[in-house]
Amino acid sequence: MDFEIEKNYDGTNWQVTLSGEIDIFNSADMKKQLSELMEEHEADIHVDCKSLEYIDSTGLGALVGVLKNIKTFNKEMYLHEIKPNILKLFRITNLDKVFIIKNEGGSDE
Repeated sequence: MDFEIEKNYDGTNWQVTLSGEIDIFNSADMKKQLSELMEEHEADIHVDCKSLEYIDSTGLGALVGVLKNIKTFNKEMYLHEIKPNILKLFRITNLDKVFIIKNEGGSDE
């Protein structure tokens, strides 16, 4: 399964939807696409992860790289609706302390 990325600037923030799987084969492309958003509009990035089925360590590393990039613009990245199996990876790696995670129906991280 591949991944898909939808990007929309709403005038204030970037709204991004990730779906499918992010792994060693496509994580660099995902990182490039998300990092390029700051070139268009310097804004916070809100990532909807409800359709993200899988992410491996290279995908996590790519997200960290994007976060570092947008922090240079004094912006934030918010991750929304992360599935429990993926949230577990964020907790194991302590990345739940690095990213702003918002899961409706549950507690914010």
